[in-house]
Amino acid sequence: MLFLGMANAYVMRTNMSVAIVAMVNHTAIHTEELLDDECDGVYGNETNNSDPSSDGQFIWETDLQGYILSSFFYGYVITQIPFGIMAKKYGNIYFLGVGMLINSVFAFLVPISAEWGVGWLIAVRFIQGLGEGPIVPCTHSLLAKWIPPNERSRMGAFVYAGAQFGTVISMPLSGVLSASSARWPSVFYVFGAIGTVWCIAFLFLIYEDPEANKKMNSEERKYILNALWGAETSEARKPPIPWKSIVSSLPFWAILIAHMGHNYGYETLMTELPTYMKQVLKFNIKSNGTLSALPYLAMWLFSMAISHVADWMLVSGHFTHTAVRKIINGIGQYGPAIALTAASFTGCDRWLTVAILTIGVGLNGGIYSGFKINHLDISPRFAGVLMSFTNCLANLAGLLAPIYAGNIIKGNPTQARWRIVFVTAAAVYAGCCTFFVIFASGQRQPWDNPDTDVHKKKDDENAEQGTQMQVTST
Repeated sequence: MLFLGMANAYVMRTNMSVAIVAMVNHTAIHTEELLDDECDGVYGNETNNSDPSSDGQFIWETDLQGYILSSFFYGYVITQIPFGIMAKKYGNIYFLGVGMLINSVFAFLVPISAEWGVGWLIAVRFIQGLGEGPIVPCTHSLLAKWIPPNERSRMGAFVYAGAQFGTVISMPLSGVLSASSARWPSVFYVFGAIGTVWCIAFLFLIYEDPEANKKMNSEERKYILNALWGAETSEARKPPIPWKSIVSSLPFWAILIAHMGHNYGYETLMTELPTYMKQVLKFNIKSNGTLSALPYLAMWLFSMAISHVADWMLVSGHFTHTAVRKIINGIGQYGPAIALTAASFTGCDRWLTVAILTIGVGLNGGIYSGFKINHLDISPRFAGVLMSFTNCLANLAGLLAPIYAGNIIKGNPTQARWRIVFVTAAAVYAGCCTFFVIFASGQRQPWDNPDTDVHKKKDDENAEQGTQMQVTST
């Protein structure tokens, strides 16, 4: 369910990136401000794929499109920290389920809000972002309560790979729906309905932790509880959040910086790739959605494969948690940095460009067994809170990506301008990954209060012995 929830979240996040290509009237905006003709001689008649008949009704410049695309992330950022803290205190299920329900329901309002005006559209997307805010911190907290340490690379990668699965489904299907007789509004109606169904199922079927699920096998429950390092299942065992120690922790800062770098690079591609496909590579809306999804399909598949490698490295005894996180994360962030740089110099060879971006973004899947799961290594007890902070600040960096790109290419979307966008993202990827490689740790930190786990185990052992004595005497 968490995998499908993550997929649903990214469907809501990415469908606008493809739909906006069909919503905008590119012909009405001056040709010299929107279309790059450097490769017309190379593509020949293929450039007719970008014909005026495929244009939408809205006359939005590229900088305004950037603000529309980023409006979702403003709402998403605001709710990260408060929901992360409240979920730690009150539980995750209702925050996650109800928040995603708000996100899904407001998707139905996107078409009519666009008709009313840009301000209304931005407001609706902002509210959708507010609703999606709990998804990552609550998911991280639930993983800490349900997944044993040696399975976290594999299961964490599986759950978070739902993001790529959602993107792979969203982009091509959004392209097909936008090109159909139902046009672009159908994108939001279809995905809004799917999201609503998931939310209702999640609220009725999912439990907060193993102790709350009385239907599960008792042996399985015992195995999970005994394997966990310190995820809380009892109010009495919850120590206060050590804010000062967290803020002064270099391993925490390593995760934060890596997360910010990833989000900037990832959001650059996720929000701008469909526009690049149309303006420079001249793909039509159907091909645009499908080809824009290819890198995320590769990322989904690679994240699954590399997660098994990461867990094998941990179980083999030849690598520490710290070494595994640094090695796998290095693949996940240096890979796309190299690919973005290479893709910015491919010129008019659009299939080479697509191939390089597919490989580079595919390697990006390593982050799910790198920094993304590292919160659970250094602090399983406060993993949800840590994720709420890093995800909040990371999305502040991420929401700058479409704004920056929109302003760079405004009025002159040449390959040289797009090269600036791609190389900037590559530099951010590489710089932030280097900080992680130097300062990250895979060891549980002292401020996570690991000593309380010893007391907890002793209490559990004493209780078990008392029970056995009572049975014997009976």
